[in-house]
Amino acid sequence: MSSVYDFSAKNILGEDVQLSDFRGQVILVVNTASKCGFTPQFKGLESLYGSYKERGFSVLGFPCNQFMQQDPGSDAEISSFCELNYGVTFPMFAKIDVNGDGAHPLFKYLAAEAPGLLGSKAIKWNFTKFLINRQGQVVHRYAPTTDPLQITKDIEALL
Repeated sequence: MSSVYDFSAKNILGEDVQLSDFRGQVILVVNTASKCGFTPQFKGLESLYGSYKERGFSVLGFPCNQFMQQDPGSDAEISSFCELNYGVTFPMFAKIDVNGDGAHPLFKYLAAEAPGLLGSKAIKWNFTKFLINRQGQVVHRYAPTTDPLQITKDIEALL
């Protein structure tokens, strides 16, 4: 696999989505959770999406329940929660694993392309963020503690 465009995933409605559908866009891929201390980051993620989607930017949210079971709901419950509480309109995908043998291939690729602190390939927590350029290449990994709005300058540089 040579770019994020080589992968597919099921969206929150269970439909297959080819990530090549986002070819030519700047993408922020995020593993999310509905019951996490970082859950309010949905607001910042939606703000980024609203500000830059017309310029070719997308946020792709991937719910994950691997960290202290902080996203236990069904895909329908997660979708409803995100819409009602944070007005999320960016693409959300079906719940996945981001670590271990059952990790989604996209996250295995992202972690290998942009290792974390001390070269760790594991995703450490919810709301780890990966910024992808218009060619589908990973250009930066952000810690869960990074507020989405702190990424603005990096997004603008790629747009």
